[in-house]
Amino acid sequence: MTLAGIPTEFLLFGLTLLGVALFQNHSLAVGLSGLTAVSLYKGLCTDFVAGPGLSGWLGQVGREWVTLVNLLALLLGFALLSRHFEKTRLPALLPRFLPRDWKGGFLLLVMVFVLSSFLDNIAAALIGGAMAHQLFRAKVHVGYLAALVAAANAGGAGSVVGDTTTTMMWIDGIAPAVVLDAYVAAGVALVLVGVVAARQQHAYSPILHHAHQHVQVDWLRLALVGAILLAAVGTNVVVNTAFPAQADRFPFLGAAVWLAILVTAGLRRPDWEVLPQAFTGALFLLSLVLCASMMPVANLPPPSWQTAFGLGFVSAVFDNIPLTALALKQGGYDWGFLAFAVGFGGSMVWFGSSAGVALCNLFPEGRSVGRWLRYGWPVAVAYVVGFATLLLVLGWHPDTPHKAAPTAVALRN
Repeated sequence: MTLAGIPTEFLLFGLTLLGVALFQNHSLAVGLSGLTAVSLYKGLCTDFVAGPGLSGWLGQVGREWVTLVNLLALLLGFALLSRHFEKTRLPALLPRFLPRDWKGGFLLLVMVFVLSSFLDNIAAALIGGAMAHQLFRAKVHVGYLAALVAAANAGGAGSVVGDTTTTMMWIDGIAPAVVLDAYVAAGVALVLVGVVAARQQHAYSPILHHAHQHVQVDWLRLALVGAILLAAVGTNVVVNTAFPAQADRFPFLGAAVWLAILVTAGLRRPDWEVLPQAFTGALFLLSLVLCASMMPVANLPPPSWQTAFGLGFVSAVFDNIPLTALALKQGGYDWGFLAFAVGFGGSMVWFGSSAGVALCNLFPEGRSVGRWLRYGWPVAVAYVVGFATLLLVLGWHPDTPHKAAPTAVALRN
């Protein structure tokens, strides 16, 4: 069923996103209501991919369970990780080494960018948020929050271990060196976003002028942070290198993070108290991801740089995991362009990426689409300029088919 040529599922999803924008204080209720509406429509008026009715809905959830569990585990686990990192008291030492003007805030964004190149972008954003909380006396500008998310997503865009979408490309047979092209655009985008956001933050709440005296770093807690991150990165590399066929059959990454957290809990107690709020934010994101997986996106436009450019804006409101899966199935893209588009594009709206949702669990003031667009406008500008730079410097060169023959790609969302 369509209205003015638009499938009803898209209209319901669009109303859900509009509701999130208008009622940011009730985002979870809006997200769950949208998921319920789409599910009822699909169950009563049409079919799910897995079949009709309740069995089709359960089948749909069954197709997505690895992605959903991984996201839930990472969002909750990295919320604990960020508190671990803050309690190491290492962020309190940063003012001794960072410039005291806006350049200090910019260098912090660069640090998040680098961290995200070898960590998950959720972890990088949360660690950056923990450092910003200390450096700016808990007064973090919404424009700077958007920049933290953008830095994390930009850093992960050119690394096959830095973002779920680039990891999907790696699993599907795209060489890591191909994805590296995204850093041409990501580096330009980081500078544009970083300079403006750092100046916004400096005017709003300058960096601490003096570090706390006699700060003693909790080195054991810092070692636990390193162990948890090592478990995440190591599992990602090992599974995708040695067992790529099993990567989408079990939530290895989330399981590894939580195993590391539980094993080390006896050495330093995690702040379990942060989990209820983190769970609320995670449930909201999962509702959007599952809702997006039910959209009738059977085909994308023909592969071109224009299509990739448009997907960046779509990623700001539509989960980028199903878009990436469809693009991999379609083939014919320049994967460096696509990695930057679907990775960095999600930074334009706070719920456009899992890193944004995770960071806004720590800073609820970021849960306003209006304020995010008003103060985070450099993200959209940086996306356009970064994409144009990549096009001018390297040009659009679609990669040869990365598979010998077409194979079915399981849509994760």
